[in-house]
Amino acid sequence: MSAIVVDTSEWVEYFAGRPAPLLDHALAAGLAVAPPIVVAELVSGARAAKDRDSLEAVLRDVALTVDPFEHWVRVGALRATLRARGLHVSTLDAHIAQCALELDAPLLSRDRIFVKIAALTRLRLAT
Repeated sequence: MSAIVVDTSEWVEYFAGRPAPLLDHALAAGLAVAPPIVVAELVSGARAAKDRDSLEAVLRDVALTVDPFEHWVRVGALRATLRARGLHVSTLDAHIAQCALELDAPLLSRDRIFVKIAALTRLRLAT
């Protein structure tokens, strides 16, 4: 395995000190990858400067996805495909799923929307 894309929900558990064994493994093996929007979500949720500093210290060493124009076109196409199949997802969730799809990497998330996306696409979830 060369990468594991990590969603905000998994990072929240990790930074709250709750067990996150798959994320611990991904970090130790250098496999964790984060979409930049996930970093922004985490930092924006931190209430104190020291919390933002702690987040930054950990996330600085995590690889970020590279999201060129074509990626965003595919995000829109994924949302349209899912909507046509009866599943409405946010642009943010479609972006995170598309990052994993493009890397052919499993997605590590505690958000149930990704289970629904995986049922309709080739998205793989880390287990």
